[in-house]
Amino acid sequence: MRVISGSARGRTLKAVPGKGTRPTTDKVKEALFSMIGPYFEGGSVLDLFAGTGGLGIEALSRGMERAVFVDMEYKSIEIIRTNLKATKFEECSEIYKNDAERALKALAKREITFDLVFLDPPYRLKHGDKLMEQMDSFGLLEDQATIVLEHESSFVYPDTFGKFAIWRKAEYGEVAISIYAYEQEKESVLTEQGGVST
Repeated sequence: MRVISGSARGRTLKAVPGKGTRPTTDKVKEALFSMIGPYFEGGSVLDLFAGTGGLGIEALSRGMERAVFVDMEYKSIEIIRTNLKATKFEECSEIYKNDAERALKALAKREITFDLVFLDPPYRLKHGDKLMEQMDSFGLLEDQATIVLEHESSFVYPDTFGKFAIWRKAEYGEVAISIYAYEQEKESVLTEQGGVST
């Protein structure tokens, strides 16, 4: 794995030992950032279920100012620290060793908000939409925030729910990427980006 573009382009990222994590491949990562960026002018990113931290680090490399990484596993936390050091993003990053729901509550208490969120829960957990609704209720999302939900292509999340509406979906074999827009003022939104495309 490597950083594909931006200020840390070409830097190699370490993987978490064993088969417990499922890092996003460079091919999928490149396609993903071409859809949501490809570059950013500041903002904060949350990398939930961060694993290696590869998605959050790519976002920092492409212009995000701050990042928060969350994972439950000690191995992942150590790898994220190593990768942040290698890419020189330590000073603009925070790492939480916690489960997703507790981390969201802790971030809410600090009144931190995010412009971009990466959600890549283990495929056995089908609660990406519930976590997104928690982020909304906790006030963690900026208006027009982008949420990238990675999941099994055989499992389909709703196109719209609450204040979220899908505006892009892509499948790469067994992996699917569903990209949602968040709109604070509406309970159910259809975005201006043209609806769903595959």
